Amino acid sequence: MYPLIEKPIWTYIFILACVVMFILQNLTQYWIYLAFFPYYAFKMPWTFITSIFLHADFEHLLFNMIALFFFGLGLENIVGRKLFAIIFIISGIIGNLGYLIADPFSSIPGIGASGAIYGIVGTLVILTPFRRVFLYGLFPIPLILLVILWALIDFAGLFSPSTIAHSAHLAGLIIGILFGLYLRKYLVKVEYY
Repeated sequence: MYPLIEKPIWTYIFILACVVMFILQNLTQYWIYLAFFPYYAFKMPWTFITSIFLHADFEHLLFNMIALFFFGLGLENIVGRKLFAIIFIISGIIGNLGYLIADPFSSIPGIGASGAIYGIVGTLVILTPFRRVFLYGLFPIPLILLVILWALIDFAGLFSPSTIAHSAHLAGLIIGILFGLYLRKYLVKVEYY
């Protein structure tokens, strides 16, 4: 366990930003200029960040925001506001970079906070690998097992065509794990009895 550093705020801000952007997406077609297209990535570099806050449909938004809420609060409580925000944004950017590397000529937009959330989960699993999570909301398992399952699914997904940017998930997860390994050396562990 780690001591509480600050009361979380960025988890809520990122959720609110995603919800507001989703509403705006459905009111206008201009969201397309904020989506990440690997083919246009360097002509539209802002999309490395803006695409994180867009989502394909309500289900995509809902599941990402549920994951962000639970995993985000868990990590933000451990590392504090500033580090949490940095991990989220950098993981999202690296997730988009993963999509770019895997499919550099794609003109299919990459949108969603999944790469950023995978980064959050990657950091959290290094800092608290045996944190209990509930698979499908029913079965308690350690976080490390969930992350291994997700990683295997996304790795397999790299070899089968779909509308899911598995490379963005894996890139976000990898950068999150690297953050976790770095932070683990500097965070003070406190034992609770």
